[in-house]
Amino acid sequence: MTRQPKITFIGAGSTTFMKNIIGDILQRPALSGAKIALMDINAERLAESEVIVRKLISSLGAKATIEMHSSQKRALDGANFVVVAFQIGGFEPCTVTDFEVPKKYGLRQTIADTLGVGGIMRGLRTVPHLWSICEDMMQVCPEAILLQYVNPMAINTWAIAEKYPKIKQVGLCHSVQGTAMELAEDLDIPYEEIRYKSAGINHMAFYLKFEHRQPDGSYKDLYPDLLRGYREGRAPKATWNPRCPNKVRYEMLTRLGYFVTESSEHFAEYTPYFIKEGREDLIEKFGIPLDEYPKRCVEQIERWKGQAAAYISADKIEVKQSKEYASSIVNSVWTGEPSVIYGNQRNNGCITSLPDNCAAEVPCLVDENGIQPTFVGALPPQLTALMRTNINVQELTVQALMTENREHLYHAAMMDPHTAAELDLDQIWSLVDDLLIAHDEWIPQWARIEKKVRAA
Repeated sequence: MTRQPKITFIGAGSTTFMKNIIGDILQRPALSGAKIALMDINAERLAESEVIVRKLISSLGAKATIEMHSSQKRALDGANFVVVAFQIGGFEPCTVTDFEVPKKYGLRQTIADTLGVGGIMRGLRTVPHLWSICEDMMQVCPEAILLQYVNPMAINTWAIAEKYPKIKQVGLCHSVQGTAMELAEDLDIPYEEIRYKSAGINHMAFYLKFEHRQPDGSYKDLYPDLLRGYREGRAPKATWNPRCPNKVRYEMLTRLGYFVTESSEHFAEYTPYFIKEGREDLIEKFGIPLDEYPKRCVEQIERWKGQAAAYISADKIEVKQSKEYASSIVNSVWTGEPSVIYGNQRNNGCITSLPDNCAAEVPCLVDENGIQPTFVGALPPQLTALMRTNINVQELTVQALMTENREHLYHAAMMDPHTAAELDLDQIWSLVDDLLIAHDEWIPQWARIEKKVRAA
C-alpha cells in the first residue's frame, strides 16, 4: 500500500479557506488518500468543517480519511504537513478594536492586518500562538513543514525563524499569482502567456520582470503597455471588489517603475502618500476604500451562513482548483515532482539589499528536498528603500516579542510610515497605550498595561 501523508489543519473553523485547500489537495492523485486532521477551538465550526470535508471526499471519490481534534498537540502528532489559518481574537472584538481605537486619533486604515498599528497588534496577538504550534511540532512532528497562511505574514515568519529556526516553514500568500492574473486581464492577454519574476517582502514585492510570450518564442516587456493603459484611462479594469478600483499601485508604478504585487487598498496604508487627514481629494482620486476589512468581514460572515447551509444539505460539493500554493507544495515534497512557488522565508542573502534576518518573498523551488528559496540579488534601490520602511516596523515588533520589551511596540508604531505621517509622538504613545488596554485579554502578560498606569 502506498504511504500517504498526514496533513493537519490548525484553524479548521476557517471553513471556506479550509475547503479550498483540502479540495486542492484531494484533487492531486498522489494525495487523494491522505489522512486529514482538522483542529479548531470552536466545536460548532469544527463540526461544520467535518461535514464539508467528508462531502469533498465523497464528491471526488477520494480515499482520504479524516480525524477531528480539539487538542492541538494530538492533531499535530505524526503530521507531515501543517496548515495554519486562524485569527486570534476574531473579527469581534479584536479586528474592530484595531480600527475603532486608531480612528479616535484621526488615524484611518483600510485592512490593518499586516503593518501599521493594526498589524502590530495582530502580530502581538498571533505570534505567541504560532510559537505554541512550533513547540508542539518540535515534540510530535519535528520534520513536518509548516504552511503558514496567517497575517501579519512577514512578522509571523520572521518571529518563527528567530525562535524556532529548526522548524521548516513557509509563509504563503496569493498576491503574486493573483495580481499577475489581474494584470493579464487589464492587458487582455491570457494569463498562461505571461512570464514574471517577483521579489521583495510579503505585500510589498514587485515584479522585476513582467513579460508576454511572443509567437517566435521571444518575450516582450509589458511595463510600457501597463503604463500606457493607465495614462490613457484604460486600466485598471480588473477588480474583484467594486470598492477597490486598484489605482494606488498603478500610480506607484509611474513613480517607481515597477508594479507591486499586493492590492491598492493594502498599499495605501503601507506608505504615507495616500491617506491623509483633510485630503479627501486623495481618497476620491485613488478610490481608497477606508475601513475595507471590517466591511469585508461582515460580508464574508453573512455569505458563509448561506454557503455552509448549502454545503451541508447538498449531496455533492463542486470542487474547483484554487490559486493557493499549498497543494502544489505538498505534492512536490511528497512525490518529488518539481514546482515553483512564491514563498516567505528568512532572507539569508537571497535578496542582498535587504537584511539577512528579515522575511523575504522570493521564487522557491519545491521538490523532495523541501522548499528552496532562490537567489535574487540586489533590488532596484528605490524598491529597497520603500521596503525598509516596512521592515523597520516588522523588526521592532519581532524584537518586542523576542525580548518581551513593551517599549519596542511603541517604537514600531513610531516607525510606521502611515502612522508617523498622521500622528505626533504623544499621540502615537497614547494610541498604543489604548490599544494594549483594549486588547488586554488577547496579548501576552508582558505587553499588558494597567489602566491606572495609562491615566498617570
